[in-house]
Amino acid sequence: MTPLTLTLLIFGVMLVLMAFRTPIAISMFIAGSTGYLLQAGWLPYSNFLNTQAFARFASYDLSVIPLFILMGNFATQGGLSRALFNFASAVMSRFRGGLAMASVLASAAFGAICGSSVATAATITSVALPEMRKHGYSGRLATGTLAAGGTLGILIPPSVPLVIYAILAEQNIAKLFAAAMIPGLIAMLGYMIAIAIYVRVVPGQAPEQDDDAPRLTLSAVLAVGPIALIFLIVFGGIYGGKFTPTEGAAVGAACTFLAALAKREITWQKFKHCFYATAEASAMIFMIFIGADLMNSALALTQVPAQLASVVSGWGLSPLMVVAAILLFYVVLGAVMDELSMILLTIPIFFPMIMALDFGMPRESVAIWFGIMVLMTVGFGLLAPPVGLNVYIVNGLAKDIPIGESYKGVMPFLISDTLRTLLLLFFPPISLWLVKYLG
Repeated sequence: MTPLTLTLLIFGVMLVLMAFRTPIAISMFIAGSTGYLLQAGWLPYSNFLNTQAFARFASYDLSVIPLFILMGNFATQGGLSRALFNFASAVMSRFRGGLAMASVLASAAFGAICGSSVATAATITSVALPEMRKHGYSGRLATGTLAAGGTLGILIPPSVPLVIYAILAEQNIAKLFAAAMIPGLIAMLGYMIAIAIYVRVVPGQAPEQDDDAPRLTLSAVLAVGPIALIFLIVFGGIYGGKFTPTEGAAVGAACTFLAALAKREITWQKFKHCFYATAEASAMIFMIFIGADLMNSALALTQVPAQLASVVSGWGLSPLMVVAAILLFYVVLGAVMDELSMILLTIPIFFPMIMALDFGMPRESVAIWFGIMVLMTVGFGLLAPPVGLNVYIVNGLAKDIPIGESYKGVMPFLISDTLRTLLLLFFPPISLWLVKYLG
């Protein structure tokens, strides 16, 4: 069997299993095992499983993942999302489409202490959707806005996919967080502009004038004080050199728990749920790690990824064209895979290829910029049909709205995503501007 045939077999097994709704971790594990056994045999395969599982799970860097997930669960169960939305809606109420813009703003703020796209989408939807429907917003605009706003949960640090990229690419997590800050804010502003244009171009999607709009009060401002303080403590401590990103995640989880206690909304049952949900999400991520490690090792044995890198280098394409082609591949892959699986499966293949190209920048800058580009494109995959995980999450909570309407609702945001991705692709200094101040 030729290396190319074997590579196609590995991917074929994975896709067939996924088509039968096999969990992605198991699909990658079985496909990787098939490829590894066919090439190396049982003894090397069993030895690899024995050593790789321990090496992967003994990594100190991985502890940042469950800590940031726990931080997000405390924020979700502690009622911090409602305070964020109330403040955001009061600030944005003067604008047409203000509640939709407030949902985006609240999603960005919640994402800054959550790190999960799905959790951000589900949490803000539970608070914002009833208010938007009550004030006369269409189901299309409401669900489209909330699905798009959820992607800010991974675009604005802390971001679990960005942490995983940092581990795989062996890059500094703090620098990647800094690099994601400005693109994340551009994403937020782009979504707000998309809403402002959409409600004017397409009539009947939002009220012409909201006479019952919320007003900004001192209590609304004070309610978001703990959230702003948590953000300042965590990221101020990380960038001020007081603690590492892992220690910052632990401090953030502790502070978020204290804020939830102060609001008196977290019960013993919710407290236990936070740890159960964190354990479940972390176990899922770590299982995907093992499946991706095994599959990537099987692909490495075929030497096809290395040959692919050589072939691409020999085509004479400009480095930006190669990155653009990879990003388009991510958009297509997003139709069948979630963001974590995409990153774990593809970064070991694409990252060496990118690092072999000459972008006229230092290698660390290239690695950081490429990570941000991947993150932006992964966010695109969370919205784009035929899957769009965030669309499914939000539509599942809005049971009276056809999913076709929700897909129509995300189209303006996909246009915004496309423009932002092109901007960051052709102007890398935008992503790297804050990084240069970290040294």
